[in-house]
Amino acid sequence: MRYDVIIIGSGLGGLSCGVGLAQQGKSVLVLERQIQPGGCLQSYKRQGGLSFDTGLHYIGGLTPGHRIYDIFSHLGLMDLPWQRMDDSGFDLITIGDKTYPLASGYDNFVDTLSQYFPKEREGLRKYVEMLQDINRQPLTTEVLIPVFGKNAYEYLTETFSDPLLINVLSGSSIKMELRKESLPLFTFAHSNSSYISSSWRLKGDGNMMIDKLVSQLRDNGGELICKAEAKELIERDGHITAVRCSNGETYEGDTFISDIHPTLTFQLIKESSRLKPIFRKRMTNVENTVGAFTVSLVLKPQMLEYFNHNKFIYRKANVWEPSDETQPVDKVMVSCLVPKEGNYATQIDLLTHMTWNRCKKWENTTIGHRGDDYKAMKAQVARECIELAETQIPGLSDMIATQYTSSPLTWRDYNLSPFGSAYGMRKDYRNMLTILSPRTPIPNLLLTGQNLTLHGIEGVMMTTVLTCAEILGPEHTRNIMIL
Repeated sequence: MRYDVIIIGSGLGGLSCGVGLAQQGKSVLVLERQIQPGGCLQSYKRQGGLSFDTGLHYIGGLTPGHRIYDIFSHLGLMDLPWQRMDDSGFDLITIGDKTYPLASGYDNFVDTLSQYFPKEREGLRKYVEMLQDINRQPLTTEVLIPVFGKNAYEYLTETFSDPLLINVLSGSSIKMELRKESLPLFTFAHSNSSYISSSWRLKGDGNMMIDKLVSQLRDNGGELICKAEAKELIERDGHITAVRCSNGETYEGDTFISDIHPTLTFQLIKESSRLKPIFRKRMTNVENTVGAFTVSLVLKPQMLEYFNHNKFIYRKANVWEPSDETQPVDKVMVSCLVPKEGNYATQIDLLTHMTWNRCKKWENTTIGHRGDDYKAMKAQVARECIELAETQIPGLSDMIATQYTSSPLTWRDYNLSPFGSAYGMRKDYRNMLTILSPRTPIPNLLLTGQNLTLHGIEGVMMTTVLTCAEILGPEHTRNIMIL
């Protein structure tokens, strides 16, 4: 069978594109290398059937009128049990011995922080106006060029005189990589704005989103095949005609969408009349963002009351300062899973950044063959994360029944993310080439996912719409949301 569209990778971007195209009558095939779909959004099960998320902790903007709400509604994802986080402080930022709440609602956000920083009220008002303005902008190249070419840290230091406030506003940014010299204001703003609009947790695991999308895909006539890793994209006369997979099958199609990292995508094309050596070199040499280390904790019964916010805890006053990995962990995000019943937490996740240098020693090893020194490294980092979290959750160590850890090596092994990057290709406000369009030099090969313009669920959703519009036409975007 020949398909209208073949999608490589069943992460959020791949499945969302598949559903959007199948809804419009396209014959769609999604190929996945793993035994289950989902990419960074999938969950895994451990003791007692408990599920643990890999990439989903919370999401912003799920209120009517917000673009993510519109896209989720179109894909059927608003049918899931979303729980709104505390409006009085969805994120609590602790720097040293003081804690500051980030409140939901732009006016509420300004009013709340102005209580701590009364002299900065006008700057805060301008800040939220900037967030809303950038959030309304489409992701077209014409709009991106002037907006993308601004540095986030420079904007903050020009807008605010109090360094502590700058760090508080940046304090929930463990969900991205803060780099003074390169981070675009565009990336910083998008990574914060939707959460201020409203923040939500899923009462359940990330597989609920994946299962919903797979169901929608199949209900609309699409197909999903797992354990079918793409090994080669076959080009003839300047177009991709088929994909050869690890299961021995070759699938033919008219259009191909890649939801895997762009570097890996173009490595699948062995010979091409359209991919120039300079383009291949650029894709091979792209910089990627830092990785993540996660400690997933199972708690003893009725030891810790559920908290409906995230805690971001820093040892150092300057959250923009890179971590010294020869020293104990200096920042951690604490996220509490919504309990299935009752008011006591059953699971919490601790997240911190970890560079590839910390894992390089084991980069040529495989899962289960990394030795005791790798286990010792993970155990040490886990202890440091727990100790830092205990500054805000006293006695946490005694509440733990079981714990599981993952490092950038885990991300690389399961998601093929180069160097275990958690947030995709690094964006640099000085270089527009770090922004990728869904289009490629090969007319019928498109890209989607977090590596293009924005990372995270919001970035993937917006890119999904743009990728589908390349096939369905610009009217598709207007049918889903106002870009």
